[in-house]
Amino acid sequence: MSLQSSPLRTVERLVQGTATSDGAGVRLTRVLTQNLQRRLDPFLMLDAFRNENPDDYIGGFPDHPHRGFETVSYMIAGRMRHHDSAGNAGLLGPGGVQWMTAGSGLIHSELPEQEEGLMEGFQLWLNLPARDKMIAPNYRDIPSESIPEFTTAEGVRVRVIAGESRGIAGAVQRPHTEPLYLDLHLPAGSHFVQAIPPGHNAFAYTYRGAVDIAGSEVVDRQMAILANDGGEAVHIAAAEASRVLLIAGRPLGEPIAQYGPFVMNTGEQIQQTLRDYQAGLFEAAVVQAR
Repeated sequence: MSLQSSPLRTVERLVQGTATSDGAGVRLTRVLTQNLQRRLDPFLMLDAFRNENPDDYIGGFPDHPHRGFETVSYMIAGRMRHHDSAGNAGLLGPGGVQWMTAGSGLIHSELPEQEEGLMEGFQLWLNLPARDKMIAPNYRDIPSESIPEFTTAEGVRVRVIAGESRGIAGAVQRPHTEPLYLDLHLPAGSHFVQAIPPGHNAFAYTYRGAVDIAGSEVVDRQMAILANDGGEAVHIAAAEASRVLLIAGRPLGEPIAQYGPFVMNTGEQIQQTLRDYQAGLFEAAVVQAR
């Protein structure tokens, strides 16, 4: 069966993000919220930010801890500087990605390296399987030029951050959650079809223009949760020039226990995480792992 004739996924529901702030007052839109974690397993959170006013981003995200999952930061415009307790540092610029595995524990900061202009991007939280929650932390900078991409015959530009599209392997592969992370730039009048395994949870987030997915219009700053209805592909059509994130992954099917920046499997593990953090063991564990 060709991709064009594969059964297509429909839209289960549309989600409008919630305006909030995080870090030192950074204004953002929380798109994937905690109440959707089971439905969109293995994904835990998606934040989108698009701010022209420096007052809305200048404070950045000072030192804060994480344990038990991965953070994927993708910058569209602007620059953010990363530092962490493992001694890693990196500059996230336009089109670049930072993929951080918090694992057993990490303290890091993400601070703007600009005082004016547009700051736009996304942060996605990807869960780790129970057996990997206490692995050594890891950090990887992926500059824009290192992200594989291709352009279809209709002019759709496809950036393959993770997973695979049309035989092009993404910059990152994860065997347990098998994430697909595409940034699609669709010219007016174009369409794109992407294969998605029927058992994977998937969603699309429009961040420019508006697209049609199985008869549902998904407008700017709106997420479409794709139905788990046996469909093996998603068809995205754009009447106007549009940009969309398409994200999918294999669910872990494990318990989720979250307390702020810590995501484990049980309440007792969360309590132990709090004790470890208060005892200063995050930095000690990171230093020993280096």
